[in-house]
Amino acid sequence: MSGYTVLYDPDGLLGAELPLDREPHMALAKEVLGWEDMADVERDDCLQIALQLTGHGRAVADDVRRLSADPAVPGEVRELAEVVLREADRRLSSTRMGTVHCVQQRARMVRALYERLDRLNAALPAATSA
Repeated sequence: MSGYTVLYDPDGLLGAELPLDREPHMALAKEVLGWEDMADVERDDCLQIALQLTGHGRAVADDVRRLSADPAVPGEVRELAEVVLREADRRLSSTRMGTVHCVQQRARMVRALYERLDRLNAALPAATSA
C-alpha cells in the first residue's frame, strides 16, 4: 500500500468543505452540448473531457446526496433528487467511450445534478422557516 494515503473521514466532511467550481464546468457542459453529433473531436480529448465531467459530476452528486438527507427538505424534492442521483450513479459509472455522445451524456448529467442542487438549496430555507 505504499504511495497511498488513507484518510479517516466517516462523515464525508473533507469533501463537503471544498466549494464546487461550478462556472467552468457549466461552461464546459454548455460548449459540449452545442457540438453536433458527429463533431470532429479527437477521441483522447473526449476521454479527457468525460473524465473531468465524471469527477465533477460525482462531487456535485455528493452535495446533492448530503442536502437531500436533510430532514427539513420536503419529501417531493427529496424524491426527485433521489431519482436524479440513481441516474447519475448509473451514467457516471459507465465506461467512458471517447465519443461526443458519451461526453454529451455526462454534460447533461452534470447539468441535471446542478439543477437538483439548486432546487434542494431553494427548498431548505423554505422548509426551515415553515
